[in-house]
Amino acid sequence: MIIGKVTGSIVSTRKQDNLVGNKFMVVEPVDSMNSEHSRFVAIDNIGAGIGEYVLVAQGSAARIGCGLDQSPVDAAIVGIIDDVGKLV
Repeated sequence: MIIGKVTGSIVSTRKQDNLVGNKFMVVEPVDSMNSEHSRFVAIDNIGAGIGEYVLVAQGSAARIGCGLDQSPVDAAIVGIIDDVGKLV
């Protein structure tokens, strides 16, 4: 899992049928995670908002975690962090 900060949202009026009704957010990993990505898009089924720190699952864990096993999802917000402490 990756810890990141939600920096924006994505609006997509046309998408694969089983993605309709889902929210997409732009996530920037915190520096201490040493992620290979500077920013990425994650599906959000838990209601994260811009400026919040979140836990993100990637790969098959993301599809399973958001209940979209047969969907083209490779990052999903699976938790909102209440206290980031010394992580940032």
